[in-house]
This record gives sequence, C-alpha cells and structure tokens, in this order.
Amino acid sequence: MARKTTSTTKVKPRRTTPVKTKSTVVESAPAPVVRQRKTAFRAGTLIAVLLLLAMIELTVYLKQQKEKTGAGTATAVSEAAPIFNAEDGVVTSIEIKPTKGETVKVARDAKNVWALELPAKTEANQAAAEAAATQVSALKAISQINGDPEIFGLKNPAFTIAIEFKGGKKHTLEVGDATPTKSGYYVRLDNNKMMIADQSGIESLLTLVISPPYLNTPTPTSLPPTETPVPSPTEAISTPTP
Repeated sequence: MARKTTSTTKVKPRRTTPVKTKSTVVESAPAPVVRQRKTAFRAGTLIAVLLLLAMIELTVYLKQQKEKTGAGTATAVSEAAPIFNAEDGVVTSIEIKPTKGETVKVARDAKNVWALELPAKTEANQAAAEAAATQVSALKAISQINGDPEIFGLKNPAFTIAIEFKGGKKHTLEVGDATPTKSGYYVRLDNNKMMIADQSGIESLLTLVISPPYLNTPTPTSLPPTETPVPSPTEAISTPTP
C-alpha cells in the first residue's frame, strides 16, 4: 500500500509598508493658520471700534465746548463799509444810554438847532452836537461776526445808541466789548446784524456821555455852609498862665 506524502509549503509573510494618509497632513496643518487669521481679524475689528468710539467722544466733547464757550466767527469785509446808509438822510437825534450812568440825548428843534434834552433840557453846544452827528454817518464796519451775542458783550451791552434821521428812519446800535486787539468794538445793529466797528469812531461818539454838549457848563451846586464846631466844656476852660 502506497504512502501518502504531504508537502508543506512555506508561505512567506508579506511585507506591509505603512501608508501615509494625506488626511493626516492636510487636516492638521491648516488649523493654526485659520486660528491666526481669526485672531487678527478680531483684534483689527476691536481697534476699529475703539477708534470710532474715541472719535465720537471727541466730536461730542468739541461740540459741548463750542456751545459752552459760544465760539464765534468773523468774516472780513473787503472794504470798510458804512454802518448806516446815506439814504437814511440827515441825523436829527442821538440818544446814548449807558449801562451805568446818565442817558444823554441831543436833537434838532424846529429851527434845525441842536438842543440838549437829556440829562437836562437846555441849549446845546452846536459844534459838539454836529460833530457827533457827523461821526454817526462816518461809522464803518470792519467785519461781520456770527456767534453767541453774550461772548461779544452784546447780551448786556455797555451802551445803547438810538439814532433818528430826517426821513423818519430809526436805528439802534448796541455797543459791546472791545476786540482783543483793541482795534474795534463789537456792535449789533437793530438787534440783528452783528459786526466790528472801528474803535476811533465809536469812542468819538461816546464822548457825548463823558462830556455832554452843554452850551454853558452847569455851575456845580454849592455845598451848605458847615457850622463852626462848639468846643466842649473842657476845651473851653483856659489853662491859667503861671
């Protein structure tokens, strides 16, 4: 009987080479880049918001300061222009009312002669009154101004000048503070138009208040005589001469 022979075949183990997956490289590398971009975007947005808020606060602050101080603006006039129009005619009355002190008023009578009406009704110095009338017509505006009247001293003006003309026109000129350079005065015409008037013209006109144009300077009222003091009894006793 024949024997069965079995043959064993040796199977060589297969070598396995580790395969690198692309997913590992692709998925892990971009992650830090995305985070950096998001962080930079958020930081930039935060800075932009903070700058915007700072600008808003600055704008509000400047607006409040402007309202508080009432900052005004001045517009220069190309050529100094007369404050009053020549069409108004001849000046017939000038009244100057200071905040403190007596009001002074001069006016032409029916004979076209200047008379002093305030502070006393009497004859006026014709030359002084006519010079004041000429000065009214010569007043010039250096520049126009805009802003809060209070910062120019026009809320409570130092002087209010009322002027009447032969044609029936009437104007009011309020005089406020002097300009910082002392070259003019802030004035307001008819409670509406504000401007800077030349200094010399305003001061020449205001001399009517300092020195009213009396024809004859009023004699000052004499003071009552003082009584001779009566010596006291002790003073009346004479000291005996040794």
